[in-house]
Amino acid sequence: MVSVLAVDGGNSKTDVVLLNELGEILARGRGGPFVPQSGGVGPAADVIESVVRQAVGLTGQADHLVAFLAGADLPEEEQAIGAEISGRALARDVVVRNDTFALLRSGASGPWGVAVVCGAGINAVGVSPTGRIARFLSLGAISGDWGGGLGLSAETLWYAIRAEDGRGAPTELAELVRSHFGADTVERVVVDVHLGALERERLLELTPGLFKVAAGGDEIALGLVSRMADEITTMAQVCLARLDLLGTPTEVVLGGGVLRARDPLLTALLDERFAARAPLAERVVAELPPIAGAALSALDHIGAGEDAKARLLGQF
Repeated sequence: MVSVLAVDGGNSKTDVVLLNELGEILARGRGGPFVPQSGGVGPAADVIESVVRQAVGLTGQADHLVAFLAGADLPEEEQAIGAEISGRALARDVVVRNDTFALLRSGASGPWGVAVVCGAGINAVGVSPTGRIARFLSLGAISGDWGGGLGLSAETLWYAIRAEDGRGAPTELAELVRSHFGADTVERVVVDVHLGALERERLLELTPGLFKVAAGGDEIALGLVSRMADEITTMAQVCLARLDLLGTPTEVVLGGGVLRARDPLLTALLDERFAARAPLAERVVAELPPIAGAALSALDHIGAGEDAKARLLGQF
């Protein structure tokens, strides 16, 4: 019986499942975040090995390991991470890809389509029916990225401090920042972030409030949400165009916390933009976790049948 390890490693946690060619899950495990950019490739691979050995309980080698990982943004990064994992003797065959591919497979009805993830950051990938791939560098502002929860929260703080000190137009975002963090001023929040008294990642907590302020009609907040809708649509549209799929009904899988929240305002804006720019796109909000997409892709990798994939999905 063929054994396969499927891995989904992200900025918050690392999930692993061990399954066989029939789509039966033999074991599951979860560990800490997979962060090769900040922690290094070796320590990041340690996380995967720890989950596989301790939580999953694999003592020997699996036949295949298929990993979808945050931070594997460039071919050379995929190769470096793949080489590091291969050195751990977890499987005889190791495949590493960016985690957006797992999102695509978790939401699409088959192995092709487009996926846009809007969580802490933003990224997209497209795969054509012939296997052609369209993707972005996704390295942050230096590669043209804008938005995601971190981007939106940073913009919220930017407009809030300028509204408070007089450099910018008034906006309810200033009161959002003050009330959310229990501070007398936005300046206090900014100083706390600067000095490390408030972790920068906590700014992500402002994102739901931003959408509420926008829904209330605040022009600056509405402008940020509108721009977010533009970015999401643009990334999907560009992937579709690169793959010559704009004229073909194609599933566009949406994932990440910002999109899974199904905010009514953002959803309405996306409806408008997709209707105008990619009318044949069939938007799907991913309901299954990315590890399910990783496991499905692992079955694709070994040529498993549709009955095995259906059996796998029944276990999520």
